[in-house]
Amino acid sequence: MTSTTAESRPDTGSTPATSSTPKASILRQPTAVWAIAFACAVSFMGIGLVDPILPAISHELGASPSQTMLLFTSYLFITGAAMFFTSWVSSRLGVKRTLLAGLVLVVVFAALAGASGSVDAIIGFRAGWGLGNALFISTALAAIVGAASGGSRQAIVLYEAALGVGLAVGPLVGGVLGSLSWRGPFFGTAGLMAIALIAILVLLRQPMRGADSAAGATAPAPEKLSILAGFRALRNPALRSLSLVALFYNFGFFVLLAYSPYPLEAAASAVGSAFGAHELGLVFFGWGLALAITSVLVAPALTRRFGLRPVLFTMLGGLTACLALLGCLTGSLVGLVVIVIVSGLLLGVMNTALTEAVMEATDLPRNVASSTYSGVRFMGGAVAPAVAGPISEALGAGAPYWFGAGAIVVAMVMLGIAGRHLAHIGRPHESATEEAQSITAGDA
Repeated sequence: MTSTTAESRPDTGSTPATSSTPKASILRQPTAVWAIAFACAVSFMGIGLVDPILPAISHELGASPSQTMLLFTSYLFITGAAMFFTSWVSSRLGVKRTLLAGLVLVVVFAALAGASGSVDAIIGFRAGWGLGNALFISTALAAIVGAASGGSRQAIVLYEAALGVGLAVGPLVGGVLGSLSWRGPFFGTAGLMAIALIAILVLLRQPMRGADSAAGATAPAPEKLSILAGFRALRNPALRSLSLVALFYNFGFFVLLAYSPYPLEAAASAVGSAFGAHELGLVFFGWGLALAITSVLVAPALTRRFGLRPVLFTMLGGLTACLALLGCLTGSLVGLVVIVIVSGLLLGVMNTALTEAVMEATDLPRNVASSTYSGVRFMGGAVAPAVAGPISEALGAGAPYWFGAGAIVVAMVMLGIAGRHLAHIGRPHESATEEAQSITAGDA
């Protein structure tokens, strides 16, 4: 099923807008839109949900930090691999069925992870969770745009807000539930996603509203994509270059996200301070909140004023400095907390600017370009937790951060080399909606 944007249909059915027409409100949405937005927030919570409970899983299941960080690796690797095929799946199943399939998988595997008795089982179930998440988040934006009222720009703002809420609240929920039991965040996610599944099943109608269906016509059949469409997209030199930049950037990103709980816990222990799941949840709530604020409010203003590539280089330089400082301050609890939260400010701008660059750099269909880009960048995120633990054990607590800083430097070099393929990005947007779509289409 193909959903058309609100721009292609009148805001008030077939009646032209008049001066008496009430101004559309972002809060005036069908219940189906709120159901999808809620599911989006819970879905993005899953990224940072396990962060505060990694040390608790290590202690209670007798697992090493290297083993527990594989909870990120299995999740991100399967999510990334599946992203290459989600556009093909949704072109055959339709948006609603793809959403529901993803939600069912998340509910099942999150519950199984909570019921597990070994870290290896949790790693395996997190992989199934990642598959469900890939199916869901790859189609959530199209679903919100298709079901929303008041224009696609407002729908996209809702999607971006749900993303930010999920990233910020995930660690906080993980910390609160994890302070009761490490199983709590897994069962909590399964329960919340089950509620979202029922809501979408009942409230989201298919076909979703569009110009054709609003006029009473049958919605056109979706264009069926090749199963290899995601891989063929990498033939585009601009997309390939930016995807490789994202690969190395995400290595640094997930070194910070997945590895930091362990230096934080060790630094707190060294000064005799208790630093459990609740405290870790608060730290990464601050990190996620900083990321959400800058991704929504700051990044668009910076890219409009200074251009995409200058902003990308500046943020990458700042992140290199943050990772280097973390490598130097592994013994300082205050230093680690401050730098982790400050890095969230830079990561929010970087995520938005890099995704916007990807969406502007090619003339490929947005769903194909964003899925391919997300697939490659998640691979960088999958590798980081797998190697951070062994590097730390072999070279010391600060070494993973230095490797992360080195990966960011490589990303900067590749961005510079790719300059001739990216000379056209950063041109003015034709509309505010187009800008919003560029920012959010690849955030998943």
